[in-house]
Amino acid sequence: MTAVAAIIDHNDSGLISLKEKGIDSPSKMEGMTYASWDTPIERAILDDVITLDGGDPSLVNYVPNTVTDVVSALQTNMDVVWIYYSWDGIATELAGLDTNYISFREIDPVLDFYTPILAANNEFLETQPEVARAFLAATAKGYEYAIENPESAAEILVGQVPELDPELIQASQAYLADKYQAEKAQWGTIDEARWTAFYDWMYEEGLIPEQLGSRGFSNDYLPQA
Repeated sequence: MTAVAAIIDHNDSGLISLKEKGIDSPSKMEGMTYASWDTPIERAILDDVITLDGGDPSLVNYVPNTVTDVVSALQTNMDVVWIYYSWDGIATELAGLDTNYISFREIDPVLDFYTPILAANNEFLETQPEVARAFLAATAKGYEYAIENPESAAEILVGQVPELDPELIQASQAYLADKYQAEKAQWGTIDEARWTAFYDWMYEEGLIPEQLGSRGFSNDYLPQA
């Protein structure tokens, strides 16, 4: 697989908790219950941010729990949940919850990894590159439209997927409008230095067996200026 476009330019994920818990930095997770996916990369990221903040990751109570409703989860015995703010964070705002949010990339810049991305099968890219380019040209136009017209884009999405919550979609699109492309010149492009730094970190943490360097992504299929 090859990553061919970054949907959002910066990592929008982090840790959220009710403000009453007092977890305003990663080290404050000590003694708290965290809803865990129980995956090696998740634990490594949490260990990293907690340790950088002077805390002890072993003092966190990790409970396997695949949270599907963050608003409800935060009102149970779960103190901390990993979220993407553009969706679940906005949902907590609409629900009127008073929360603390800790952005991973603000604790450690190496965690500004690309998520979510569009990826393609390598064989497909080799045999049908023009189809990939045509798809990404159309996709780029869609995101460029959403950047300029978030309210209208939200209405289009709800029109196609009516079971979605219109209020959440509108609020999420308003939040994301200046984050899809952020400060870069073109939607979708992936920065080699940021990409490589994260996979170097993964190698150093023993999460992958070899250094990937700048392998695994390409900007070649995006519209060329």
